[in-house]
Amino acid sequence: MPNYDGVQRDGNQRDGQQHDGHPHDSHSYDAQAHYELRCRECGQRWGNQPRSICDECFSPLEIVYDYDWIRYVLGEGTLDPQRTSRERIAQRPANMWRYAELLPLPAGFEPSLPVGFTPLFRAPRLAARLAGGNDAETAARNLYIKNDAVCLPTLSFKDRVVSVALANAQAFGFDTVACSSTGNLANAVAAHAARLGLKAWIFIPSDLEPAKILGTQVFGANVVRVAGNYDQVNRLCSQIAEERRWGFVNVNLRPYYAEGSKTVGFEIAEQLGWRLPDNVVVPMAGGSLITKIKKAFDELIKLGLVEEKPVKFFGAQATGCSPISTAVKTGSAEIDPQKPATIARSLAIGNPADGHYAIKTIKESGGWSEDVSDPEVIDSIRLLAETEGVFTETAGGVTVGTAGKLYRQDRILPEETTVLCITGNGLKTTDVLAGVYEIERPIAPKLAEFEKYLHETLGSVEVASEAEAAVGA
Repeated sequence: MPNYDGVQRDGNQRDGQQHDGHPHDSHSYDAQAHYELRCRECGQRWGNQPRSICDECFSPLEIVYDYDWIRYVLGEGTLDPQRTSRERIAQRPANMWRYAELLPLPAGFEPSLPVGFTPLFRAPRLAARLAGGNDAETAARNLYIKNDAVCLPTLSFKDRVVSVALANAQAFGFDTVACSSTGNLANAVAAHAARLGLKAWIFIPSDLEPAKILGTQVFGANVVRVAGNYDQVNRLCSQIAEERRWGFVNVNLRPYYAEGSKTVGFEIAEQLGWRLPDNVVVPMAGGSLITKIKKAFDELIKLGLVEEKPVKFFGAQATGCSPISTAVKTGSAEIDPQKPATIARSLAIGNPADGHYAIKTIKESGGWSEDVSDPEVIDSIRLLAETEGVFTETAGGVTVGTAGKLYRQDRILPEETTVLCITGNGLKTTDVLAGVYEIERPIAPKLAEFEKYLHETLGSVEVASEAEAAVGA
């Protein structure tokens, strides 16, 4: 079992020096923790502490695990570890905590909310529209929606990452948590902090959607509107994190926070019957989600919970803020930052922190990235709602619109099992639909008035056919 107590032993592990310069105090993790921080580039180990950057090479840190320990715990005392591991997970409550061994959760952690395990279901009518004449019937059997628009408690996938981040914030002894956000993260941090009795400071661009601002304020958080875009807000938060002993979920807690996204991948595989899909289409803002779904699949393969197979990862962005998509299309391995100009504000990050790794994930899988215009986003929101009864926010419109392009380009084939990740609820971005639908005139509460309205709305031929059908019934 590796030592994760933050004591330097071999010249390759550093002591508990926090990213904000304060010494690591008594709120450290158990020395027997089965995970630790490691630099993604130079491999330097950093134990467990609130930091996100390697001081040796200034690269990002990530969580690594003792997979032998996880394999032993899940398959303990059995002759068929794979079957037992699956059954052990399946017997647990239907939420993201069923994968606890694969998350960086401190000793003694007890979840207070059933976050995650959102529905995965076929989307046949959407598939028929996206695939068009390209064997729509086959596509209808193979297209799935992973619907985090109903994730508890704030209706987006950000509830997953925040629940893991705040578990660690408490373990590190923070009484105040904070974040920079394009909206969904703001809602999630405010709600989870309220439930845990933590103080919350939320920093947002001043042009954020009104519903997302209200959906943060209602939880009693301190909301700071900044006259700038997300990248400027994030830089400010990085500076504040150096000065105050606050747990910033996407700054000094970022490696722990990001691991929560893996549960999307774990759930997809389990809900498909412990199988991996052929394709996953993921909206991209900072670029972390797509990389963590890939990590989740890799971990399931490593543990023998699923059969190994190639999975293509497709990134979705709005044309008005598409630094990752642009890099993929131009063959670049690096990000050229952009100034966001899109209605998809939850994806409006012009200089994505994990952009380089998202590009790598997409390219190495044989996938691709596309982007869609604002009008296409709105059309796709409506298409998903009208075909499958799912009301998504703008990020989901980006995902659906991108999937349509990928089908038309034959990058996604009808016979392939494809999952579209819907990451947030449409009730949060109703402002983008303003003016799309007419406000209908009221009618008098009389049958004759309704019949008149019906003729005006549907036309006499359609009304007559409906009447004949009713008589036949």
